[in-house]
Amino acid sequence: MISEVYNMDCIEGMKRYPDNHFDLAIVDPPYGIDINNQSQGKGGGVARKINYTKKDWDKNAPDHEYFAELLRVSKNQIVWGANHFISRMPFDSSCWVVWDKDNGDTDFADCELAWTSFKTAVRRFKWTWAGMRQQNMKDKENRIHPTQKPVALYDWIFHNYAKQGDLILDTHLGSQSSRIAANKAGLDFVGFEIDKEYFEQGNERYNNFISQLRMF
Repeated sequence: MISEVYNMDCIEGMKRYPDNHFDLAIVDPPYGIDINNQSQGKGGGVARKINYTKKDWDKNAPDHEYFAELLRVSKNQIVWGANHFISRMPFDSSCWVVWDKDNGDTDFADCELAWTSFKTAVRRFKWTWAGMRQQNMKDKENRIHPTQKPVALYDWIFHNYAKQGDLILDTHLGSQSSRIAANKAGLDFVGFEIDKEYFEQGNERYNNFISQLRMF
């Protein structure tokens, strides 16, 4: 099984591959809302604020060159945060993915939206993700990235939108939740992360996951 990740600019990385090389691109690019320099929320009860290293990676949403390359190298796409930059998306979609974060009474976003290239109906996945409060408190995930998404979300996506033998692309690896889920699903995977700190932390998280698999 392929699981390759690169600490480099994703546009330069995608230029290495021929047209339609990847079966599915599942990506979570910058939204252009400067999330890492915003307050992470008042929380609510145990949904406490998490402090992350201040960085400027979310100043701007992806440009047209990014989307041109993404659509060139992949047959299907799921793009998180597209509601923030919908004018840059190439066409309409009947199938949006809605992640209901079940936040309760906090000022975190209630849901996140992903544009997809699929032709099915809108689908919703519900999974609590509010500060330190998570759906699965018995097996909590260590949050290392301000826009980190739970592995369970990618588990659900791969179950519903991928098939055995698919090659997956993630252009913005972040915490590498997508890579962990791809491994669990038996899917080949290629990913890029330009930030060295996130890349190293994500690799450590992935390697810890692999080590636990070997133990059991």
